[in-house]
Amino acid sequence: MEESIPMENEENNLHVGLCNHQPVHHNPLVLRKGVRHLVSGITLGTSGTSNLKRHLSICSDERRVVHIDEKVAREKFSRVIIRHNLPFLCVEYEELRDYLSYLNPDYKCYTRNTAAADVIKTWEKEKQKLKVELEKIPSRVCLTTDCWSALSGDGYLVLTAHYVDSKWVLNSKILSFCDILPPHTGDALASRIHECLKEWGIERKVFTLTVDNATANDSMQEILKDRLNLDKNLVCEGDYFHVRCCAHILNLIVQDGLDVISDALAKIRDTVKYIKASTSRRIALADCVDIAGEVVLSLDVQNRWNSTYVMLEKALKYQRALNRFKVVDKNYRHCPSSEEWKRANIIFEILKPFYSITTLMSGRSYSTSNLYFAHIWKIQCVLEVNRGHEDTVIRMMISRMREKFDKYWEEYSVLLAMGAVFDPRMKLKLLKKCYDELDPFTSQEKIDHLESKLNEIFEEYKKKYPLTPVVRTSFNSRVSGQGRESYGVLDDLFELDDMQDVMDEGKSLLDVYLDEPKLDMRSHPDLNVLQHWKENSHRFGALTYMAMDVLSVPITTVASESSFSIGAHVINKYRTRLLPSNVQALLSTRSWLYGYVIDDEDDNDQGEMVTIRAATPTSMEQQI
Repeated sequence: MEESIPMENEENNLHVGLCNHQPVHHNPLVLRKGVRHLVSGITLGTSGTSNLKRHLSICSDERRVVHIDEKVAREKFSRVIIRHNLPFLCVEYEELRDYLSYLNPDYKCYTRNTAAADVIKTWEKEKQKLKVELEKIPSRVCLTTDCWSALSGDGYLVLTAHYVDSKWVLNSKILSFCDILPPHTGDALASRIHECLKEWGIERKVFTLTVDNATANDSMQEILKDRLNLDKNLVCEGDYFHVRCCAHILNLIVQDGLDVISDALAKIRDTVKYIKASTSRRIALADCVDIAGEVVLSLDVQNRWNSTYVMLEKALKYQRALNRFKVVDKNYRHCPSSEEWKRANIIFEILKPFYSITTLMSGRSYSTSNLYFAHIWKIQCVLEVNRGHEDTVIRMMISRMREKFDKYWEEYSVLLAMGAVFDPRMKLKLLKKCYDELDPFTSQEKIDHLESKLNEIFEEYKKKYPLTPVVRTSFNSRVSGQGRESYGVLDDLFELDDMQDVMDEGKSLLDVYLDEPKLDMRSHPDLNVLQHWKENSHRFGALTYMAMDVLSVPITTVASESSFSIGAHVINKYRTRLLPSNVQALLSTRSWLYGYVIDDEDDNDQGEMVTIRAATPTSMEQQI
């Protein structure tokens, strides 16, 4: 028998349910009776519509506005400003204020100064999070630094930290993007960087510092190393502290070579200029191409060798077409001879490994240091093969490049090789083969030297991480998925026996790792080396932390230079008066939250806007 419920209470319950889009009572009987009462009143036109009338009269004047937390809204909009390089003035845009007021009538307008203060608060909040993260990371921190002159003429110093976090992910974070007054002496740079390290509390965690070849940087790293060594904060007293930017060295090597062959490239450069100077010439050249399509030639910037490589690549693609074009256009006198085309092709092949590694290093996501050794080795092989080339011009080019390469290779060989050693696909075995191919008489000496340096660093890591784990499974079996056969409760006994054998032989964990077979490169072409070490971290203790640090060493200053690309968007010709504190807050926070990516979509939008604006005056003139 249905329970009798007073109609007045039923109506009130239904009224609340209609206002809140969910009934207060969850009694199905109440809901069923209430809905039936309304439906019968509406559809049949009989008595009973009073409930609906009362509901409408009560709710008609109520404005159901969602109240927004002003503090949260302002913090979120500060991120919009940071992410999209908006000026602080945008919060005072009349139409934007009108739009926000439409969305929420309770919206309170604020000024550009308040917007700037909100960005500073966001920066401080994110900075504190990063401080906590850096305090907890198990690895050391590698640094890159560089100086930059903004459009406003102000000088800025950027300091970037590279480290492996607790999830074994390689990170790159801007620690400081601060203004620095001239003169930019080594002492001034060292003092500013040291202050920054102390502010972040990582002066005891520094491993390496990567800089370009500026004279002031040589002085700066020596002073900074001495200061950090006062409390013995550096590994091996800073023997591996200074790392020269590999990209800058490669640039110096190639530029020396191109200086010798500038005349050999003159005809190709003049050809590109001649073709691009006239639309009719481009059309005529397109008619000479075997496959229909647009002809794309590229003119190089002579102080940027990678653009010279691209120019050669595209010109060689149209070699046959250009030979035909010479017959069609009698005024074209810059076509290279067959011998000059052959020389251009050789130069292109020599520059190819340089271009490959530069592209790798200049990418937005940089790889760990294990990848660089193979590229540098390939470059050395190319130089070695062509040192006795029959073409005198090519031989002179190679001679100049080898001279510069040998100057820096001695410093790089150990550091680059260490990164390769901690790649389980390479180790010392593959490095030995690489050295053998270059010079079999000195290869063993190089391997012995490298191994002694590895042991020297490992001794320091053993002091910091003295606990030695039990060796449980083969280092390579975890990757291949081919674990050892299980013997149940006897597994632990066998593992202890394996560990005792290692101890009896007097092997260190470094020896154990080096003696194990390397992984097949073809079977693991895309191996994530850091994740591989993470999966085997329980086996190698102190060696794991050493691998973590070595693999996080940045070989270039590309990360710091990427921040300058963002800086050029922040400090543009319309925002040259930004305070240095605001510049640091904008750039640092952006790198922490969104990385170094520049909005290509925004650039395209701006390009479309410029086109429209450029076309508008013409249209108006025609109308007038």
